[in-house]
Amino acid sequence: MSRSREFGIAPGIMPAGPRNAITDVPGVKVGHVTLSSRDINTGVTAIIPQPGDLFGDKLTAAVEVINGFGKSAGLVQVAELGTLETPILLTNTFGVGTCSNALIRWAISQRPDIGRETSTVNPVVCECNDGVLSDIQAMAVTEQDAMRAIEAAGQDVAEGSVGAGTGMIAFGFKGGIGTASRQILLQGSAHVLGALVLANFGKAGDLVLPDGRRPDPRIMAEAEKGSIIVVLATDLPLDHRQLARVCRRAGAGIARLGAFYGNGSGDIVLGFTTRNRVPHHSKADVCQLERMADRRMDDAFRAACEATQEAILNAMCAATAVEGRNGATRPLLSDWLRDGHNAGTSEPL
Repeated sequence: MSRSREFGIAPGIMPAGPRNAITDVPGVKVGHVTLSSRDINTGVTAIIPQPGDLFGDKLTAAVEVINGFGKSAGLVQVAELGTLETPILLTNTFGVGTCSNALIRWAISQRPDIGRETSTVNPVVCECNDGVLSDIQAMAVTEQDAMRAIEAAGQDVAEGSVGAGTGMIAFGFKGGIGTASRQILLQGSAHVLGALVLANFGKAGDLVLPDGRRPDPRIMAEAEKGSIIVVLATDLPLDHRQLARVCRRAGAGIARLGAFYGNGSGDIVLGFTTRNRVPHHSKADVCQLERMADRRMDDAFRAACEATQEAILNAMCAATAVEGRNGATRPLLSDWLRDGHNAGTSEPL
């Protein structure tokens, strides 16, 4: 599995975390289930935000809808209440309902009182359309696949053509799952902001690398109608308002690579912090929280931008070839980079 830094591409100026992954945030884990057989190239990716009872001890969360051509589930309540109470699942567009049911069953298994003695649960599932490289009408993803992705979660994050990213395309090249992180020093303590992306966006020929090169997939450019899901995790002490502002800056990382959020693109950012937990049942009338000073927010903004940009590049560099429905394929950015190209040109050396 190749990453962008192996090709000398290291966006930004902030230091990366030890894994350069979303799992540099303590407690965060990621798991995949990949389905690849004949015309099927799809799967599920699970982000476990923290161990323990997520419903009873919710995380502060926020969402930014850059362009809303998407079918994700659970985002309305996240935006309204500012909390996350389940793992986050990523999958293909037609797998959202199945994965939502799986999350509900998972939550009930953890908390049998859900929907009976207490309120219902808000499953969060985000999607991209992998219909070019996979037979999306087959509706291949099952509840068992979603459960297996949750069970497979760990600190090592596979990237590229895995999990939900198996059939994804970015800028005319093979896309998929990517991750990166940035470290932030606050009051003498180290904190981390990590990003995980499901990259399925960008018009062929529009990709711009940090050094100015413009990789050419040598396929006919079509209208921008893909999508990208960005999940941001941090241990910074942020409130819901601040977290929403951080999520907004992921858009800068997307745009740095040449994207313009096309009419048919679903560009969604979901963020959470492991600080400022919100109890499901609070006995107190007034709840206290820690809040980062706004004058220090620029560090979080830059981290979100840089981590998102590098995560996308990692998704594309790590992607491996798949052959999908009707023999459809997409070239690999890693092959283009290995062939050797001059900065500022698409021609080989």
